[in-house]
Amino acid sequence: GNGGHMLNVADLKVQVGDTQILKGVDLQVAEGEVHGIMGPNGSGKSTLAKVIAGDPEYEVTGGTVEFNGTDLLALEPHERARKGIFMAFQYPLAIPGVSVANFLRTALNAQREEEISAMEFYPILQEKIEQLAMDDSWANRYLNDGFSGGEKKRNEILQMMVLQPKLCILDETDSGLDVDALKVVSDGVNSMRTPERSMIIVTHYHRLLEYIVPDRCHVMLDGKLVKSGGIELARQIDARGYDFVREEVVAGQSS
Repeated sequence: GNGGHMLNVADLKVQVGDTQILKGVDLQVAEGEVHGIMGPNGSGKSTLAKVIAGDPEYEVTGGTVEFNGTDLLALEPHERARKGIFMAFQYPLAIPGVSVANFLRTALNAQREEEISAMEFYPILQEKIEQLAMDDSWANRYLNDGFSGGEKKRNEILQMMVLQPKLCILDETDSGLDVDALKVVSDGVNSMRTPERSMIIVTHYHRLLEYIVPDRCHVMLDGKLVKSGGIELARQIDARGYDFVREEVVAGQSS
C-alpha cells in the first residue's frame, strides 16, 4: 500500500430536494482500515454511504470525495464499481429468473478486461459459498426471490467475496439479522480484511461492530461526523445512547 488515505471525504454537503442532509462531513479512510459509522435514524449515515457509491438521488452541493486521488464525484456508479468500490444495498432487489451464479458472473465481468467463462467461474463461486456456510443449491437459486433477510445479507457478502473490491461499503442499517446470520456475515467480512482493502460499516447497532471490530468508530449526528474513537465509543453508545455525544457537541459549540 501507499500508506496514504484511500478515501478522503472533505466538507461534504448533500441534499435531497430542498432538504440538507449532510452538512459538512470529513472522513479519511486509509488503506486496510475498517471504519464503523453509527448514528440514530435520520442522522445521514446511509446518505454518506450512498453518495460514495454514486446514488443519483442525492445532490452534492459542496465538498469533495477522492478515492486514491481520483475525484469520485465525477464518476458514474458503474465507473466507481470498476475502480473497486462495492456497496451492499440496504434492501437488495429481487430479480426473478436470474440465478445467483449468473448475476455474480455478470457483475464480475463488468469489472474485468477479459470475461471469465462459466466453467472458470463456478469453482471460484463454490469455494466462497462453502466459506459462507451456504448449501450447494445456492448458486442456482433465483436472485433474492423468496430469500429471507439473512439470506439476502449472505448473498451481499458472497457478492463482495467474488468481486474482491478495494473499498467495501456495508449499509447494514436495521437489517434485522438474527445472531446466527450476524455471525456468518461478520465472518465473511472478517475473511475479506487485508492490508489493501478498506471497509466502511454503517450500522444502527453496536452489536455488529463487536463481531467486526473496526479500527475506528465514528458517530454521525444531524449530518456531521461529530465524534471518533475505537470500539469503546460504540460500547459507550450501547450503554448510554447518543445523548452524551449530543451534550458534548452542544457544550463544544457554546464554549
